[in-house]
Amino acid sequence: MMEFLYFPQDKSEYIPAIIMLMLFIVFAAVTMIWFIKISQKEEKKVDQAYKLEESSNKKTEKPR
Repeated sequence: MMEFLYFPQDKSEYIPAIIMLMLFIVFAAVTMIWFIKISQKEEKKVDQAYKLEESSNKKTEKPR
């Protein structure tokens, strides 16, 4: 019966796997930071649009 897990005797076989893991982690972190920055920019746009809309509504409202 074949072993399910493979642990190589030559530990240098781990190097490519570690490099790929580190690259994946770095790219995941960069992507997360990128999404956060885009989200913050969109939040500022929405806040500005809401403030403009709110101020224009106050100007057009008639006093009761």
